[in-house]
Amino acid sequence: MSSSEPATMNVPSNLGSPPFTDVIIPSDTGEARRFQDEIERHLVARRATDQEVFSVRLALEEALVNAIKHGNQLDRNKKVSISYRFLADRLEVRITDEGPGFDPSDVPDPTAVENLERPCGRGLMLMRHYMTEVTYNETGNSVTMAKVFRGSNGKK
Repeated sequence: MSSSEPATMNVPSNLGSPPFTDVIIPSDTGEARRFQDEIERHLVARRATDQEVFSVRLALEEALVNAIKHGNQLDRNKKVSISYRFLADRLEVRITDEGPGFDPSDVPDPTAVENLERPCGRGLMLMRHYMTEVTYNETGNSVTMAKVFRGSNGKK
């Protein structure tokens, strides 16, 4: 990226304080699904709404597939690092691949007429739509996302 600041899609949260749970998975979509299942179990246990569970699961799927497919080029020898934590009203997660990164501002707008039939950019759009905050590091090989839970004390 040309700027020294991360590409911010929404206002980032402060991810500097613990406790984070760190997970490292191979570049394998099956492993990504297992991680998504684990996060979904946590969300259900916390009584997140069905919409919140759907939102987080979809955004995680997009971010993990991007890391595995685009970042690590489906190389099973490369790893995807995941750090996450649940706070009282939110989930914060960072997904980092071993790829060279990218500039999110260079990804074409998938809603533009000339791009409607092109598959690129839809995942990034979905992540921005379904998560409260989405930011990228300067290199573009790490995405940090947060979901603020808006349910009434987590009740469905």
